[in-house]
Amino acid sequence: MGILGKTDIKKYIKEGKIILDPVADQFQIQPNSLDLRAGWNFYVPQQWQYGEAGRTVTRPDYTEHKANSDDFKLIKLRPGQYFEFLPNEFAIVSTLEKLSLKANDLMALLYPRSSMIRRGFVIESGVVDVGYSGHLTIPVYNATPQPLRLYPGERMYQLVFHTLDTPLADDDAQLHGAVKAKYQDATAHNLQARTDSSEELEFIKSGQLEKIKEQYRASE
Repeated sequence: MGILGKTDIKKYIKEGKIILDPVADQFQIQPNSLDLRAGWNFYVPQQWQYGEAGRTVTRPDYTEHKANSDDFKLIKLRPGQYFEFLPNEFAIVSTLEKLSLKANDLMALLYPRSSMIRRGFVIESGVVDVGYSGHLTIPVYNATPQPLRLYPGERMYQLVFHTLDTPLADDDAQLHGAVKAKYQDATAHNLQARTDSSEELEFIKSGQLEKIKEQYRASE
């Protein structure tokens, strides 16, 4: 497994193996990584609701099969606007760019930029699988006791591209575990958290962990 440097990143972009929409600019390409910018959409978890009992605290259950889009409020910013994180506030941020990996031996690891960490943001890392196409969803947390301001377009994350020793067939690349990738083709407008497969969750919630091993045994 190798890591792409600046020369190879530019080559892969030129050959259409790495596609960004909108296209990458000169500020984004680093010696051995590619920066991504914060997008316009911010998903803020809903902490309370008003109903028959009054104002009550929400307790989202991410093991439920139903869509949980109501657990988040989508904030769509316009040019010139910014997003202020409250102290200790968590939100999900979409990437500005839609990323498509068009080589069957190419994946990427997503890391926070150190400049964002020094400002007090906690940004989680992640994996971009072979064959992925879509916007990326980035969990962001303000770990400071004061508000932190974030502008759409700021370079927040960096992608480090790796090549696989053995390429994957398209069908294998789209299969995550025993099911299809749940964030494949995600847009900036539907990045709220999604549940894992209903089959797996039913076993987990009922405590039948041995059944997972029996019915979904990995190939040897």
